[in-house]
Amino acid sequence: MKSNSLVPGESTQVFSRANLTYYIYRLVNRPELLIGFFCLLILSFLVLTPLLEIIRDSLSIQSYDLAYRPNAEIGDFTLFHFERVFTGKLSNALFLKPLLNSLAIGVCVTLIGVSVGTLLAWLIVRTNIRFKEIFGILAVVPYMMPSWVLALAWLSIFKNDRIGGSEGMITFFFGIQPPNWVSYGFFPIVICLSLHYYAYGYLLMSGALASVDSELEEAGSICGMNRRQIMWRITVPLLLPALGSAIVLTFIRILGTFGTPALLGLPVRFFTFSTQIYASLNARNSGDAYVLALVLIVLAITCIWINNRVLGVRKSFVTMTGKGFRSREIKLGPWCWPATMCVFLFLAATVFLPLMILLWESLIFTPGDYNFTNLTMEYWIGDGSIDEVYGEPGVFLSDGILSSLWNSCKLGLTAAFFNGIIGLMVGYAVVRGRGTLLSKWLEGIAFAPYIFPSIAFGAIYIGMFSTSWGPIPALYGTFAILVLITVVKNLPFTSRTGISAMLQIDKSLEETARVQGIGWLK
Repeated sequence: MKSNSLVPGESTQVFSRANLTYYIYRLVNRPELLIGFFCLLILSFLVLTPLLEIIRDSLSIQSYDLAYRPNAEIGDFTLFHFERVFTGKLSNALFLKPLLNSLAIGVCVTLIGVSVGTLLAWLIVRTNIRFKEIFGILAVVPYMMPSWVLALAWLSIFKNDRIGGSEGMITFFFGIQPPNWVSYGFFPIVICLSLHYYAYGYLLMSGALASVDSELEEAGSICGMNRRQIMWRITVPLLLPALGSAIVLTFIRILGTFGTPALLGLPVRFFTFSTQIYASLNARNSGDAYVLALVLIVLAITCIWINNRVLGVRKSFVTMTGKGFRSREIKLGPWCWPATMCVFLFLAATVFLPLMILLWESLIFTPGDYNFTNLTMEYWIGDGSIDEVYGEPGVFLSDGILSSLWNSCKLGLTAAFFNGIIGLMVGYAVVRGRGTLLSKWLEGIAFAPYIFPSIAFGAIYIGMFSTSWGPIPALYGTFAILVLITVVKNLPFTSRTGISAMLQIDKSLEETARVQGIGWLK
């Protein structure tokens, strides 16, 4: 049948206008699409651009490379950095040793940290030990502190005279020089990181243990299973998704950690991937550093892929169902108080002991002399008049330190404000658009900064914003770039928090408000 249209292409034009009107209507009435597109656009620039910059710089001639490629020009395409890192004469020092050290530390710390965190979570969440509320708060304190706090406390105890500087407490009180492998290197790094990241395992596993329905375990008991069979056939399979996530996320985080390996590894030239990236950047050899950063990113992506393949990607986020559940406490009987004391001693050793040691160190006038006659408040409230402090006043009287403290608080508050807003926007767009391609892309991009090494991430951001990007001015040396880096680097945590928060809000509440004529913005 012929069309009655007298104007060629009129039906196509009408169809296009109808489609456009339909899409505008959907955007207006489905705000998650509008918010999702906006967040995806902004986060793609903030997250994917640094990744592209890392790849570009790893394939470009840098000023450092002109000594090896005299006929090249800065910015020329090259595979020199990949050849140097993977097959060159220095590949053993640049790549292989740091890789093996990082993997060994990651495996050991993950096994110890997740095991300790899971056991602690089980004792606090599922058993009848005393002071559970207090222990639950103290258990996450090590994760709030930087990992290098434990490293400083370790050095205060086990430092020897072979590296230089003052001796530690072991040498002062007992006259024993700890061997180098105790003071520095692989062993202390594993211990300090394990005492820090067990809190991460505790946080991930405590929620999973609290959601295990005791009726399933009771059903197993009715069927004739003993306690060990119930644990391995019912409880552990229910915890596998959370356990897999805890292992993968902890391992990825350890691969990129810098503070503790730097304090305990660099004095004896024990390099991990993060400290080798720092050393390369410090030597202005950014090309090699970015190649190593890409290796870390590939390792992180591989770990996540393996976790998804082994455990599957299907996860239930339902917190309220038609049938309630209860989590029954396990009675420890005569072991209740011994278990309580073990938890108390462990938390005291990981929370209070490091802080007390650092406080003691701050009150010592002459480093390495732990006599009470050597105590002073000079480093806290001194006026800087004595020669030993080189004219620097105490912490509470130093304008520079107080200014730094205010800058840190200002940075934290500002970044938290923007992270909270972005996290809620991402959470709303992801949850309300669940199942769409937009939701999947947005959730993936929001998590991507987690797999970036912090050292390389900060360096590439400083390089990116040393010049203007269209309407965005140069941010090098400004407070704004610190806020930007902090916000983007913490985006995985805030986005997951926003998603979890939005999952608790039933969509029917919004639909009810819409029926009442309330706009989506309200």
